Amino acid sequence: MRIRGYRLDIVREPLVRPFAFKGGSFSEKWLTLISLESESGNRAEAPGGLAVLWSDPAVFASHSEAGGNIVLCAVAEFAARQLTQLRSDRLCRPDELLAQVFPAVHAYAAAVTGIPTVRTTATLNALVSIDLALWKLYALETGAGSFDELLPAEFRPPLGYQHTQVAHIPLISYTIPPHEIRGMADRGSFLFKIKIGQSGTEPEMLRKDCDRLADIQRQLKTVENARAPGGRVLYYLDANGRYRSKVTVLKLLEYLDSIGMLGQVILLEEPFARPDDIDVSDLPVRVAADESVETDSDVRQRAEAGYGALALKPAGKTLSVSLAMAREAWQRDMPCFVADSACVPVLVDWNKNVAARLAPLPGLSTGALESNGADHYRRWKELLCEHPCAGAGWLSPRDGVFTLGGDFYEQSGGVLR
Repeated sequence: MRIRGYRLDIVREPLVRPFAFKGGSFSEKWLTLISLESESGNRAEAPGGLAVLWSDPAVFASHSEAGGNIVLCAVAEFAARQLTQLRSDRLCRPDELLAQVFPAVHAYAAAVTGIPTVRTTATLNALVSIDLALWKLYALETGAGSFDELLPAEFRPPLGYQHTQVAHIPLISYTIPPHEIRGMADRGSFLFKIKIGQSGTEPEMLRKDCDRLADIQRQLKTVENARAPGGRVLYYLDANGRYRSKVTVLKLLEYLDSIGMLGQVILLEEPFARPDDIDVSDLPVRVAADESVETDSDVRQRAEAGYGALALKPAGKTLSVSLAMAREAWQRDMPCFVADSACVPVLVDWNKNVAARLAPLPGLSTGALESNGADHYRRWKELLCEHPCAGAGWLSPRDGVFTLGGDFYEQSGGVLR
């Protein structure tokens, strides 16, 4: 599959409020729109959301908010140009094409950001729109009519389920007030992703996190939900690598135990700034890996260090890399789930296609998908109307779950249109 040409556009979506995590925040979401054309004349377009703060805090800190997004846009365009220069006599898969250009693209990312040690995750994040456009183009070139037909054979075993329901996980950033969280619970949400690791020194961060979690627990401790194991709401804490000391994390968990919250925590994601140095097998919660995992070899390392789950981000690290990680995790009996990157609706459905096919997390009977766009995008209703399957029942959660009927699987959530 040779790429004859491309077009790149940029969209800036305003947010309801600053999106705060990792000790920082941003006020709008930038998306790249890539259109690729093959030598056979097929064309495919896909969006990709840029996540500078999440993918590499050093890039975020060394640029203005707009500047960080601009450099990742430049990386995306460089990658598109590289694709047009590839020559092959066979029909290469998207993951193979991405692997061919990645070394040059990552070197360019280091140069354009001015950070020689730029994270692989940042480069992957810049490539999301290109990767998804390649998969759509590959479907046209091969005649694949569905997401299942599109999946290469080696990636099908870890994505062998077809759930009729997927648990919706709303995101609770630093700035969402507790009464709004209670409103989400009253509307049926039973699994909440809560951002921890607030700004300040490690002791200050611990104090802020304890206070914040106590406020949330006071709001939700009396909430009952029949969908949740034990009938109580569940928590998924995301530290985004903000903690440096295992001792401090243990203090946090001890505090949660003292207020009766620890038993409701089913995941603690990315607690440490330097995860390679710390074994987590003795922590009293299941620890999940996310942005520190950049390759399938990283999956092996985290499994050996006691990590018990993996967050996949098809719309954050590319579908190609996420499929390889899912295969590696499946071979090691490490459960996976899908996490959001402040996705617009069509990107949510790329994520949903993966989440709907993964084995349930321990303690749940369904797949699980974090999706936070409805709470953060100012134009969310308009964005839903722009979805290829606008009005479809699977687009919005109800009573804490996305309901997926046969039409979702037949239409692949609309992502291949």
